[in-house]
Amino acid sequence: MHNERNALLFGLAAVLLWSTVATAFKLTLAEFTPAQMVAAASLASTLALIAVCAYQGTLSQLANTFTSNPWYYVVLGLINPFAYYLILFKAYDLLPASQAQPINYSWAITLTLMAAVFLKQKIRPQDWFACALGYFGVVVIATKGDVLALQFDSPLGVGLALLSTLLWAGYWILNTKNTADPVVGVLLGFLVALPFAFGVAFYEGAAWSTISLKGWLAVGYVGLFEMGITFVLWLSALKLTQNTARISNLIFASPFISLMLLAYVIGEEIHPSTLAGLVLIVIGLIVQQIKRRKA
Repeated sequence: MHNERNALLFGLAAVLLWSTVATAFKLTLAEFTPAQMVAAASLASTLALIAVCAYQGTLSQLANTFTSNPWYYVVLGLINPFAYYLILFKAYDLLPASQAQPINYSWAITLTLMAAVFLKQKIRPQDWFACALGYFGVVVIATKGDVLALQFDSPLGVGLALLSTLLWAGYWILNTKNTADPVVGVLLGFLVALPFAFGVAFYEGAAWSTISLKGWLAVGYVGLFEMGITFVLWLSALKLTQNTARISNLIFASPFISLMLLAYVIGEEIHPSTLAGLVLIVIGLIVQQIKRRKA
């Protein structure tokens, strides 16, 4: 019971923190370019993960883990955090957060299709239905409910948000072959990505000196609670529980809490079609989780 209670607390903490990041993204993008944001947030996350590994006594595993399969970790790091967050932050820059966040949330549906291609997993009829429902929800959100017109406020923003789901799903498919400590594996990804992220940020020539203390605090928050510490909390919750489904289902509350925060903290208008589309995506995800009944 003690472990289950702690698992629930860790899971709730992770979900609540993840619910704040869409708001934090928009506050940070007011002062940072997407490339600057990836670089600064990745640095904050790297420092946090180093502290976690030091506390867990796993820092000594870094070198051996990397040298055991260096190109594998280079590819992982270039996908996430480098490319994934660069594309995701640009999508948030082009779209209202209330559109970008639910579209990105459809990554789990993308994962089903990619797993069928790359892991040879069979797609059940209910998976096809879930995918159709989820992507229809994306269209509802992107068109603000005018589905037949198929007109988007920012076609590039919608395309980038969908591309981010491919990268995130692809990252987790590659991770199925990762036998290293999960936190060590994530830290290696950040260490690989840091020079690329700062390289792009300095190449674009954006100013750093004009960023306010509020901006630095916001990007530090993103690094800690979108990329770093929250992952450790979620992982801890899954390790402690014996009811993984109950903990995993907590994540369904995250996008709805996120929309409320966007409305109340930064005053973003939540279009009714956004809520309707998000409900369709969530229903699709729930349908995916329904197990086959035994014959």
